Amino acid sequence: MAKIEFPPEQKARLVAKLQSYLDRELEVELGQFDAEFMLDFIGREFGAYFYNQGLQDAQAMMLSRLETVSEAIWELELPLG
Repeated sequence: MAKIEFPPEQKARLVAKLQSYLDRELEVELGQFDAEFMLDFIGREFGAYFYNQGLQDAQAMMLSRLETVSEAIWELELPLG
């Protein structure tokens, strides 16, 4: 998997959310640099797990839709004989 990169404005929003969460839930104030460092760590160490789960969810959804299409095609078959 490639390194997770976010556009600067999106990364700034993620950093702000991380800072807000840590302050609100753990009463930990994290500076901009430390929050960016932590966000990079989370992406590097946990990103593949979230990415893979997203792929598995997408695959399950696609298989479900293909089953529906297969059933619809079967219903179109004409009787033989």
